[in-house]
Amino acid sequence: MTSGVEGVRMADVSPAVNPWAAARPGTDLIALARDVARARARFAERAVDRHRVRPVVLDSWHRSVDGGVDPDAEGSTSMTHVDLRRYRAEHPMRLIRPVVRNLLLDDGIDDGMVVALTDAKGLLLWVEGQNSALDRAASMNFSEGTDWSEAAVGTNAPGTALALDHGLQILGAEHFSHSVQEWSCTAAPVHHPTTGQILGVIDVTGGPRMAAPEMLSLVRATVVAAEAELRVQAMENPGLLSGLEGNRLELLGARPVLTRDVGRAELSGRHAEILLLLAEHPEGLASDRLAVLLDESDLDSVTIRAEISRLRRVVGPGVVGSRPYRLLAPMSTDLDDVRFALERGDVDRALRLYGAPVLPRSTAPGIHDIREGLRFGLQRGVLAAGDPALLGRWITSSHGRDDIEAWMAYRATLDPRSSMHAKVQARIDRWA
Repeated sequence: MTSGVEGVRMADVSPAVNPWAAARPGTDLIALARDVARARARFAERAVDRHRVRPVVLDSWHRSVDGGVDPDAEGSTSMTHVDLRRYRAEHPMRLIRPVVRNLLLDDGIDDGMVVALTDAKGLLLWVEGQNSALDRAASMNFSEGTDWSEAAVGTNAPGTALALDHGLQILGAEHFSHSVQEWSCTAAPVHHPTTGQILGVIDVTGGPRMAAPEMLSLVRATVVAAEAELRVQAMENPGLLSGLEGNRLELLGARPVLTRDVGRAELSGRHAEILLLLAEHPEGLASDRLAVLLDESDLDSVTIRAEISRLRRVVGPGVVGSRPYRLLAPMSTDLDDVRFALERGDVDRALRLYGAPVLPRSTAPGIHDIREGLRFGLQRGVLAAGDPALLGRWITSSHGRDDIEAWMAYRATLDPRSSMHAKVQARIDRWA
């Protein structure tokens, strides 16, 4: 499996320096957990012990803070029991449950361990183990039907594994949420056998032993077996995995399109706005909140219900749920592609993917925030890269031509004696 961060293969990394493992072989996990707890406390006080915190964890802590995650947050329930049963019955992760149970549960590796399967957004589909362990996990709301994405509860193995598309471990206080810091976990993503798209995560959660180096090897081996099982089932039944890649929204431009297994459908501006807002809020949106995000004049609930009803007629059943309004199936967007490229540091690809602003004709407040957030993220990525070619592309695009900060950064890369430096200086002088 290839890293979603640096393209590093786990097999190429020595266990002594493996950034994805919580500890080196032979490490006293209890003592290490105490050191991590002290580092987490200092981080909460706006200080960082970099030598005590792995970069992959520190980066996740910063994402959690920047995303406004409450450190007292727990997983939140985002589906009714009825919707969850229906969703699980159609989800491809159901096909690998026998393999996971056989490799991780049947041999009783640890009585205090729970094994979880998520979907691609971090929703816990199944959480299994002995009753005592399940009861303990439920005390922090680590239970079926709850959202354990990094965006919801901060740093945690299943959520962060999804965010980075890589197997990893989280030991004790490396968790962002206070309620989880007595736990340790190891998780790795499962991919579609032909498209490579993330389908979900396999996670083991329990005591400090769950962050031992051998657990990462065990979970990764389970993923390999699970993906092989999916491949075999797809060969025996070619239609089994068709349409499981999820729905796809294309919103970077004036003509929004939804692609499903049944075909492509052009969307009205309002329907595109609703789907994007629901995709950005996997926990769901109450009608009053959705109204505020769609229109500053605060649409009434009757109007919202009518819009959702019309949307369902366009996109078909099984896409939008109610109470709260939410997506019932994975939905990727072209915004995600840009963000993922930026997260990997591939600014060149991000610029190529960012052909136009998000729904440029939309005046909805929630869409404006998403649009500006993506543009700002791209600008910061270009500035951080400091590459003259990327800066040149940015300032000559419609997105960055009025970005004085980028113009000044570009000027700094030029020979002061060159004619280009003089031209750039003249442009900057116009803002003076």
